[in-house]
Amino acid sequence: MLRHPVWQGAKTEEYQDILSFRNAVRQDASALKMSSYFCASHKYPIGGVVKAQEMKDIKQLLKNIYGEKNGTSAFLRIFPLIEKFPKKQKNRKACFSQEDVVLITYGDTLKKEGESPISTIHKFANKYLKDAISTIHFLPFYPFSSDDGFSIIDFYAIDPKLGSWNDVNAISYDFQLMFDYVLNHFSSKNKWFEYYLEGKEGFKQFAIEVDPLTDLSQVTRPRSFPLLTEFKKNDGQIVHLWTTFSTDQIDFNFKSLDVLEKMIEVLLFYVRQSATILRLDAIAYLWKEIGTTCIHLNQVHLIVKLFRSILDLIAPDVMIISETNVPHDENISYFGKNGDEAQMVYNFTLPPLLFYSFVKEDATLLSAWAKGLYLKSKKNTFYNFTASHDGIGVRPLEGILPQKEINALIEIVRSNGGEISYKKNSDGTKSPYELNISYIDALWRKNSGKDPMHANRFMASQAIQYVLPGVPATYIHSLIGSRNWIKGVEQTERARTINREKLQIEEVIEELKKTESFRSKIFYPYLHLIKTRKKQPAFHPNADFEILDIDPGVFAIKRYVDDQRIYAITNISSTEVALSLPLQGALSKMSDLLTGENFQLDSITLKPYQFIWLS
Repeated sequence: MLRHPVWQGAKTEEYQDILSFRNAVRQDASALKMSSYFCASHKYPIGGVVKAQEMKDIKQLLKNIYGEKNGTSAFLRIFPLIEKFPKKQKNRKACFSQEDVVLITYGDTLKKEGESPISTIHKFANKYLKDAISTIHFLPFYPFSSDDGFSIIDFYAIDPKLGSWNDVNAISYDFQLMFDYVLNHFSSKNKWFEYYLEGKEGFKQFAIEVDPLTDLSQVTRPRSFPLLTEFKKNDGQIVHLWTTFSTDQIDFNFKSLDVLEKMIEVLLFYVRQSATILRLDAIAYLWKEIGTTCIHLNQVHLIVKLFRSILDLIAPDVMIISETNVPHDENISYFGKNGDEAQMVYNFTLPPLLFYSFVKEDATLLSAWAKGLYLKSKKNTFYNFTASHDGIGVRPLEGILPQKEINALIEIVRSNGGEISYKKNSDGTKSPYELNISYIDALWRKNSGKDPMHANRFMASQAIQYVLPGVPATYIHSLIGSRNWIKGVEQTERARTINREKLQIEEVIEELKKTESFRSKIFYPYLHLIKTRKKQPAFHPNADFEILDIDPGVFAIKRYVDDQRIYAITNISSTEVALSLPLQGALSKMSDLLTGENFQLDSITLKPYQFIWLS
């Protein structure tokens, strides 16, 4: 009789199979070597509720990634980590809700003298955003050496300049938390890299060594830096290491089981620290094979499935989101063939295509693209955003816009004070990768003088983001109406600094109090939009939708569930638009959810950049 909860419901042969692994693990001391931090800090009891079939599936995934022998060895290392982890119960009735709204921020975007920046964010969110956002996404808040947090020195610590884990955990009582799980690389200042250079056991294979004469021309490059960086090991050996993003960011060698084990320990640690969403940063580049593009390789997808399987087993409410700044079809591949990879993917095509549509005052291409946002599984959805800590991606426009139109957007960005980041192509040339500008200033009509419609135009763009199927996310600088931080770019000489300004909270609040300030004109209408949306069942991320082709100057979408239907209509042009909607049976008029105003369906006039949600 299988009395232990681990084996309840398992067949005898499944019990024997898993038991043999368990015994093998306990006899293999090397498989039990975890990080000293993890072991010292968390005395987990043996015997969490582990289901036999799910463990078999995990074992098979590892064999598919690493082969029969190494896959079994990987399983022997991972099994005790999973078994010891205190299993969390599933509390969410559904994967997503119309109440899901994410705020994206750095830990120190808002600062106050004598207070940890993370605590400052917490207080601001509690006072102003409690009824608006559900989740706070903290961009990397770990100790780092470069790239504004994405070159991590210690995956287990909070940067003391930002606060502590106590500050982070305090937020978890009021908001859900999204962490960055930076998988592709680690800092050259990380102790793990020091151990690699020393040749310490367990770290010898942490980095990817490549002969500099190797032909790497097929490798897809997101940056214009050299791919290989020279280092000297402690024994004097010169090595050339794979560094996708910068000379300070050493790519992990995920072919090493030591790396896999360490990063799964990190994954479990973040779940322990109350993360409910994990962002898989730069996941597309994780696995390298010489002679290939080294992007989106099959092993990458299998590793995403592995993380998903582990989380489904020990923390079923924790979701993963893939961050892949690539064309749409490549991007959505991270849902998996059966919806078994990431629950959400960044909707990277939306920001540049929306920008283009407002520039042209024509929603034709945007509407045509949006018709393809249907997903088969209710367990998957898009992560809709327009601005983030990075710029506006250019690659997602491949196959949608001709280069001539992309070049025109580049000129607008430059004219509006922005910068352009480039990537290196296989033939040695460079091409635009990212438009570095605040989304607010991308939509600025600089040539029109003061541009009195600037705030309205920006809010119209956000209204479209918030009515599309998916979970919406707003960058904090968009919410509080921040403009280009030109001085920051001059200080750091990095283009991405343009929308990463650090602000004194007292100054922001004073500006928000002034009804005529630009920040106020953005912040309060934005909060009203979010709060209104959260109350509508038809805006559930997976609710049905239909794109309506009404007028080139209008983006219109019908969202509906059994007991509600909403016609969300946005004028993206600088002129009035007259339109009509088909009569809804005996219903000849509908009310705007945002203003309460009634509209006759056969005679609707929208002012420039006006948006209405009729129901």
